Amino acid sequence: MDPLSEVLSLLKLRSHVSGGFDASGAWGVRFGPYEGIKFHAVLAGQCWLLVDGEPEPVKITEGECFLLARGTPFRISSDMAVEAVSFSTHLPPVRDGRIVTHNGGGEFLSIGGYFTLADGQADLLLNMLPPVIHVREEPGLSTLRWCIERMRQELCEPQPGGEIVAQQLATLVLVQALRLQLSRGRRDGVGWLFALADKRMRTVINAMHETPGVKWTVQTLAEQAAMSRTTFAIRFKELVGLSPMDYLTRWRMTLAADRLAHSRDSIYEIGLAVGYESEKSFSTAFKRAMNCSPRQYGRRQNAGGEDLR
Repeated sequence: MDPLSEVLSLLKLRSHVSGGFDASGAWGVRFGPYEGIKFHAVLAGQCWLLVDGEPEPVKITEGECFLLARGTPFRISSDMAVEAVSFSTHLPPVRDGRIVTHNGGGEFLSIGGYFTLADGQADLLLNMLPPVIHVREEPGLSTLRWCIERMRQELCEPQPGGEIVAQQLATLVLVQALRLQLSRGRRDGVGWLFALADKRMRTVINAMHETPGVKWTVQTLAEQAAMSRTTFAIRFKELVGLSPMDYLTRWRMTLAADRLAHSRDSIYEIGLAVGYESEKSFSTAFKRAMNCSPRQYGRRQNAGGEDLR
């Protein structure tokens, strides 16, 4: 499994399609803070998006979509001069598959929802994403347009199993949006996600993810990248923001935390699987990274399920 698929699987990504939004004339709607990743796809018309703290609004047109991952309030409107009303207090409650109308008429139609992630490790992905992901460029837009059109059909022409289909389409939209982020080659992006755009770094990250229990060293990782030890270490730190061994440790602890929460394996077995030959060395590394011992972490999960808050 490739690193992006592994991270999304580990984070227990879940898609939730709230429903559609139909508006005409002059309109503006404000959304409050949220958790996870918000998404909106414009099925007809256009709107302006303004996220709190961002200097400029973004124009979103038919067939495009946007994703937000910082939990920051935002507004969408037909015109930035229109005063926005609160979505939660001025419009009907949203139920799955419902189209909420605001002035009605169908000039603007969008479908929206959100993605939830497992608590505790969600920053693995959220910290990699910019405040606004505006999906509009080729390549890949044709796939997104197909997904958006299919979501429109599921919304406007309900069929058995439509909710599941819409959720899977939303997941495909997210993955395609992340792929487009990589294809843009963002030079200012730092983190494992952006490092995947570099072929040599992608090879190394793949190796770490596929075999976390191997006794990796900076030298053996550099060999995977076909680079000198020094050049590799510098390049990896520039792109990922962590040293190779720090990234490896973080990935190992992320895997260990997931197994502590969702398996019956012993602490020794989990430590061995992620590269530690003794329970003591694993426990020391885990506590340094997670601020609690493996045993304490496991008890916390058993007491509170998957919710770490």
